[in-house]
Parts: sequence; C-alpha cells; structure tokens
Amino acid sequence: MAAKDIPGKVGEAELRGYVKRFLEDEQLRANLTSAYGAAVSAYGRMTNGKSATKALFEDRKLQRDLTEIAQTLRSASGALREPPKRARRRRRGRGLMLLLVGGVLAIALNQGLRTKVLDLLFGAEEEFDYSSTTAPAEPAPPVGEPAASA
Repeated sequence: MAAKDIPGKVGEAELRGYVKRFLEDEQLRANLTSAYGAAVSAYGRMTNGKSATKALFEDRKLQRDLTEIAQTLRSASGALREPPKRARRRRRGRGLMLLLVGGVLAIALNQGLRTKVLDLLFGAEEEFDYSSTTAPAEPAPPVGEPAASA
C-alpha cells in the first residue's frame, strides 16, 4: 500500500511540491518561521514551573503567542492550498521587448521609414549647394624642377 493511498499521508510527489513552494515562496517561509518562533516562546512559558491550566488562563504573553501561532499557520496553510502566483510582468516585458526589436529592425531595414523618423526627430534635411568663394590654388610644380620665381 503506497503512502498516497493512506488517508492523511502525503505522497512523495506532493511532498516535493510543498518543499518547492517553501523554497520559492518568501511569504510562506516568513509565516512558518514566525509560527516556529512563537511556538518556542509558548513552550518556554508553558514549562516555566506553573501548571499548564494556570499558564493558559492567566499568562497574557502565552495567549498572544498561541494566537500568533494559529494565525501564521492558517496563513501558511492557505498559501500552500492556493496555486502559485505567476508573474505577469514577464509577458508584458517580453511583448515590449519584441515590439522594440521589431521597430528597430523596421527602421534599420527600410530607407523610407528611416528618413521619415529622422525628419521627425531632427527636422527635414535642407538642400545645400556649395559654392566656393576662393580661387583654386596653383598646382604644385613637378618634383625635380625648380620653382618659378615671380
């Protein structure tokens, strides 16, 4: 008879799921750690020499510890029952990255689109005709010939 067939027993695969959740879920770890700390404190107050009945009814700190244990264990068990939450930001981030890469590729590969984007960013390109106001320089004499003096 396997452990999963016995009522109240946890199967190996289910146990692995709980351990994985414990390792990944920071809030679950915090709840269980808090419950453990409160349990240690409550145990110390129960074993300090008073009778258990007297401690339960009169010791306010013990009552607070027991309440904290119950609340944190309730939160932890609820977190274990709920399916793990998926991060939706990853999908948005992937879509945004895909859109950005597609836009850059479109601009890089399409000359007309690139011209339009540059015109929008920096203004239309002006036509420029260059006309020199200086006369061209005289060509240098060939090597070996004396320079003509004026």
